[in-house]
Amino acid sequence: MPDTDEKFMKKALALAKKARDLGEVPIGCIIVYGDRIIGRGYNRRKTDKNTLSHAELIAIRKASRVIGDWRLEGCTMYVTLEPCQMCAGAIVQARMDRVVISTMSPKSGCAGSIINLLNMEEFNHQVEITTGVLAKESSDMLSDFFTDLRKRLKSDKEKGLDYDT
Repeated sequence: MPDTDEKFMKKALALAKKARDLGEVPIGCIIVYGDRIIGRGYNRRKTDKNTLSHAELIAIRKASRVIGDWRLEGCTMYVTLEPCQMCAGAIVQARMDRVVISTMSPKSGCAGSIINLLNMEEFNHQVEITTGVLAKESSDMLSDFFTDLRKRLKSDKEKGLDYDT
């Protein structure tokens, strides 16, 4: 299965690059049923001006349309960054079978870093988790994005542009 995981994670990384090119945090996500991609998403919070425009939620919405049901049983999600609490909750609610995560998120991740909402026995559904698939590629993209963002913000501040007002 590792070859399959890498193949699909590369597609999620390509979507993360689309987010990056929009000035969004580079997170990409695909949902696979069998060997077919049925949902795609990338981070669009700034673009859509919507808190809910996370890569995972966009992909879940599209996959549900393709399947014709809110249940995504038999599906695997590939996501470049560990899901937040909102997305982890949606993954459990969608009854996703498996989530493959590239990079963990120690400050906001809810699939093992801060809490593991995907495997809480108290919920009626648990999700199989695989981590670290193409982690360096995802981690490097995120690090580069935030390094560039800090430089831009510092430069703008030096030019007298203040975004806090």
